[in-house]
Amino acid sequence: MSAETIRVSEIFGPTIQGEGALIGLPTVFVRTGGCDYRCSWCDSLHAVDSAYRDQWIPMAVDAIWQEVTKLSGGRPMTVSLSGGNPAIQPLGPLIELGHSQGYRFALETQGSVARDWFRDLDVLVLSPKPPSSGMLTDWGEIDNCLRLTAGGPEIALKIVVFDDADYAFAQQAGERYPYIPLFLQPGNHTPPPPDDDDACIDIDGVMDRMHWLVEKVTADRWFAARVLPQLHVLLWGNKRGV
Repeated sequence: MSAETIRVSEIFGPTIQGEGALIGLPTVFVRTGGCDYRCSWCDSLHAVDSAYRDQWIPMAVDAIWQEVTKLSGGRPMTVSLSGGNPAIQPLGPLIELGHSQGYRFALETQGSVARDWFRDLDVLVLSPKPPSSGMLTDWGEIDNCLRLTAGGPEIALKIVVFDDADYAFAQQAGERYPYIPLFLQPGNHTPPPPDDDDACIDIDGVMDRMHWLVEKVTADRWFAARVLPQLHVLLWGNKRGV
């Protein structure tokens, strides 16, 4: 893939942002293909697993932008850059082009790769992966992400919580970065297979975890944390493209 193209898994919307700092905000999504992590509970394996690499389309910035403006009707709105890990793609020129037309850009990444163009974003959500993911967080690299964005975008932390170990990890992140808004969300323990977005989802189980998480936060008097659901999961389950 040349530096002028971006591996794209899917472009869809407008819909709402389903989680984190921008929950409920009308958004067009550009989901890139490829990731340097392989989380045990990944809910977007179609954009992560190399077995689906043949479905990721190398697209020029102009081609991506034509699709975004078509979906948005040419009306400036927020574009969410997701993945996989979008930080491994050359997204700087896309952000520059979109800004020239009045669009805003939000990006979510685990913080494993820091990029100079992060400072050009409007919102950067860092989502370090907790122990249940099977991945290890490099806090030094997250520090690099923050250093590169100094004076730039709004920053938020978002951490998925499945169990007590994940909760302790989230507390560690909150203590390390007390000046950054922190969002917690209950994990989806029934993520879809990559080729079946109609797979059943245990909504009752997800809501039980939500109740548990709210009770943990309030019992601990952890008033800096914000607990939110994955709104798109509650509305559409595991369905893709919404």
